[in-house]
Amino acid sequence: MSVLAGRSLVVGVCGGIAAYKVAGIVSTLAQRGADVHVVMTEAAQRFVAPLTFHALSANRVHTSLWEMRAREDHVLHIALAHRAAALLIAPATADAIAKLAHGYAEDLLGAVALAATCPAVVAPAMNTSMWEHPAVRANVAALRARGWTIVDPESGFLAERQQGVGRMAAEERIIGALEEAVARTRELEGQRVIVTAGPTREAIDPVRFISNASSGAMGIELAREAALRGAQVDLVLGPTHLEPPHGVRTHRVESAREMHEGVMALREGADAFVASAAVADWRPAVAYDQKVKKGDVDPVIRLERNPDVLAEFGRRKGTTFLVGFAAETQDVERHAREKLIGKALDLICVNDVSRPGIGFASSENEMLLIWRDGSEALPRASKREIAARIWDRVAVLRAAPKGES
Repeated sequence: MSVLAGRSLVVGVCGGIAAYKVAGIVSTLAQRGADVHVVMTEAAQRFVAPLTFHALSANRVHTSLWEMRAREDHVLHIALAHRAAALLIAPATADAIAKLAHGYAEDLLGAVALAATCPAVVAPAMNTSMWEHPAVRANVAALRARGWTIVDPESGFLAERQQGVGRMAAEERIIGALEEAVARTRELEGQRVIVTAGPTREAIDPVRFISNASSGAMGIELAREAALRGAQVDLVLGPTHLEPPHGVRTHRVESAREMHEGVMALREGADAFVASAAVADWRPAVAYDQKVKKGDVDPVIRLERNPDVLAEFGRRKGTTFLVGFAAETQDVERHAREKLIGKALDLICVNDVSRPGIGFASSENEMLLIWRDGSEALPRASKREIAARIWDRVAVLRAAPKGES
């Protein structure tokens, strides 16, 4: 049975010549058991009649933000968005991509896209010169950064009687991306996940502190990915300028002790704990209430240990799947394996932060995943892609019979 069977899907059709190809996609989705609701822009209706999609989907086709509906779903764009397991937009024109990237809601499709919390899949189609324009590339990048799946166009014969990149992706690629997006949303359904992210700050006085270079980006992406896969996510977030992802419960903390208290308060009943925060091992033994002047105290700061959040969780983990992180600069694998065993982890994700361009304060990462019976190297990629690969590995390890991986 298809993963799409019984799932409500919204298909947004935009005004490009490839709109006729979406009829085949809607037909295939319906044949696989999906409940397909088509939303057409005004321009799309100049290429394909709404009646075509009505016949193929067996559902009313929506064309206006001002449609009057039955009382139970009288706010149409909200009803469509909240029912949807996924949103597909095809063919996504340059104009549509620009409006989606900047949050325009001037028509029904834009309003649905803003209200939707489900995965979104976008299949662009346009002339090569438009696809390669910096403005289009920036808008596509903005959608990717938001977590949307972009099914890149293919090279082929275009409507302008030219060969080039810009042709809408083949039906099987688009439906495959949609199936993958829907499958991900079901993987952690009904489960509760705790993620820690960011640095901690250990106060010296009201204006000075000890901290590190972590931005929290990796942990935020891990929390976002878990939420996309259907989990109820609690994100315990240290001080950072980054915004937490939509759809997670965020608990803001400053110090290692606050992070420890926050995690322990959430610990009971958690299915997985992903400890990606860069928690300070030490704090000043004395924190001054007032700003310290140069001549007031000895410049030597005595330190004392912070609680080890991960080690304590490991001692009391029960059935919780425990994922740790390690940022190393030498003997990377050896130190990671020691931490894996010493803290009772099920998986550890380690990177060499001495290498330029990855890890702290970078948009990319490169990870070595290690578990008791194996390892996997993740090549350099965006932190969003790395987060998805980590959750893929977690799924495999959790599904494996004990002693196998």
